[in-house]
Amino acid sequence: MAEHLTPLDAGFLGVEDSDHNVSMATGTLAVLDGPIPDHSEVVATLAERLRGCPRFGQRLVRHALDLGAPEWVDDPHFDIAHHIGRVAVPAPGGDAELHGVVADVMSWRLDRDRPLWEIWVIGGLSGDRWALLMKVHHCIADANATAHMLKGLSDNGFARGAAHGPPNAAEVPHDAPRSARPLLDLNPVHWLYNLRGVVEFAAGVLQPAASSLNGPITSRRRYSAARVSLDDVQQVCQVFGVTVNDVVLAALTDSYRDFMIRRGEVPQPDSLRTLVPVSMGSAEPQDSDNRVSLLLPSLPIEESNPVQRLLTVRYRLSQAKAGGQRHAGRAVMSAAGLLPVAWSSWAARLLGRLPQRGVVALATSVPGPVEPLQIMGCDVVQVLPVPPIAMQLRTGVSILSYAGNLFIGVLADFEFAGVDELARGLESAVARLVARSKRRKPLRDWHGLTLVHSA
Repeated sequence: MAEHLTPLDAGFLGVEDSDHNVSMATGTLAVLDGPIPDHSEVVATLAERLRGCPRFGQRLVRHALDLGAPEWVDDPHFDIAHHIGRVAVPAPGGDAELHGVVADVMSWRLDRDRPLWEIWVIGGLSGDRWALLMKVHHCIADANATAHMLKGLSDNGFARGAAHGPPNAAEVPHDAPRSARPLLDLNPVHWLYNLRGVVEFAAGVLQPAASSLNGPITSRRRYSAARVSLDDVQQVCQVFGVTVNDVVLAALTDSYRDFMIRRGEVPQPDSLRTLVPVSMGSAEPQDSDNRVSLLLPSLPIEESNPVQRLLTVRYRLSQAKAGGQRHAGRAVMSAAGLLPVAWSSWAARLLGRLPQRGVVALATSVPGPVEPLQIMGCDVVQVLPVPPIAMQLRTGVSILSYAGNLFIGVLADFEFAGVDELARGLESAVARLVARSKRRKPLRDWHGLTLVHSA
């Protein structure tokens, strides 16, 4: 029996169809220590470890006018050599040159006549390093699944999978059934509660933001990345009573603020309306990934005080959740999943063509492997996420935790020349919060709530 794409996953194809400059592929970049192995050895190793992933040997078949859901079928002409390529970065082989290669690879679309994935073996790096870039279409896997796929291809994940059977559902969650239809909550009381959130979300999308950070995008990309210590971030969390995501979003806000000010813009309260996906379901890899909601907070880019900005981020995210945005976003996503494929594809193409100016940025968080990985005996020293951009969003930010660090990937349109500024600004903003946290001691009131002296 043929397996079909869900309407939500088919919508990613529709978004891509709406703009020839958009590629809806998500990526994960692993940087490894050690001499690069022979390419034929890399291909053979990856081929062996991909055998437990049936989706990697399948392509999509679409119906005329999208009257039926696209189907996954085995590709009779599948050749892994078409999907594992190699490239060398130009001299001197530093991070800037590596990020340039990542940007180029993520710029072009995957060939829909073949299985929708690529792996690039990247050589020429300085310091006796090499890299693997995994690029997968969003209709197969999101950033969370792609990070787990990398673990499944590592020595650690493959050895574990080999001991318990093929490394498919255990380590590669994109092979979980994605055809299950989401359940739509029909309780009218719940819908009335969600109405406020729906109104807030719609108003955020429709009201133009006071920002130059969104607009038409080209077919080329820029990429940069930041790295911060998870221990440092958790210290900030402990002192100020916030979450890791609060800290990263506050640092992102700080970086965008400095970017705008350097260009003579005055940050306004609605200058950084940011789309924040929120997981609503189980973390088990075999579960469908339709259990996703959306928040659309206006991050406090107008606030100049780093600590007050952090606390305001926490407050606004709490308000967005309490006001029903999270439940409303889940309800909207569930309802979209129940639409006929033709309708969802048409709606996705329409949304992709609209010149929306309400949403400015995308920020997504991905829990990565806790323990250090190895691939072909080489230590994986960095795991960098690469988000897609679409629908007039000129920048996308993805945060991934790995082995005691947070790695933050920033993908931007080529015309957005400040991608490195954003990445370095994120690191500086976290450092400022860490410095402030070392000057503050948390106090507890008689209710047990954490209080912090004003900064």
